[in-house]
Amino acid sequence: MIMNTDLRLIRAPGASVCKQALPGDLAMWCFIFAELLVFGIFFLSYAYTRARHVDMFNAAQASLDRVSGTLNTLLLITSSYFVVRAVDAIRHNATKISSAWLIAAMTCGLFFVLLKLLEFADKIQAGITMSTNLFYMFYLFLAFFHFMHVVLGMVILGSVAHKAWHGGYNRADHSGMETAAAYWHMVDLVWIILFPLVYVLH
Repeated sequence: MIMNTDLRLIRAPGASVCKQALPGDLAMWCFIFAELLVFGIFFLSYAYTRARHVDMFNAAQASLDRVSGTLNTLLLITSSYFVVRAVDAIRHNATKISSAWLIAAMTCGLFFVLLKLLEFADKIQAGITMSTNLFYMFYLFLAFFHFMHVVLGMVILGSVAHKAWHGGYNRADHSGMETAAAYWHMVDLVWIILFPLVYVLH
């Protein structure tokens, strides 16, 4: 009897750890893993095609604005930090502060979107489209595909921030915020891979 009780006590902390391993909604995690798989396939396709057309890719890549890409990287990393602070705040029942951190993260996302729109506009004015060459096909598709994920992430963060501001989350019940945070971190992670792969690496 004592041995069985001890075993249960030993397993209990382990069970708690398993629950905390994937915070938020399981369906969102399935969606995140699926999205990462899709991006992974696109990245591998890009790397394979680049290896077969190195000179053309290098020449076209030189036209990209790395300064803008670097600023966007800093914006998304900063926004992810703000989201972490928002989750930490709600765990301390600081609902208004949590919402403010989410709004700060959205502001970073907004500047990211504006910079990308300027970048897209510059390419359109230069007459560059997805049919220009293989590099621009990958660049425009990957950049726009990620861009749409950022926009969706901002909508999700906005919804969660609104709910948090009105007391919809608390220390005991904030799974929705953790779900939104997981999605936003995925968007950040994809850009951290996309930026050096498309903008920097030769």
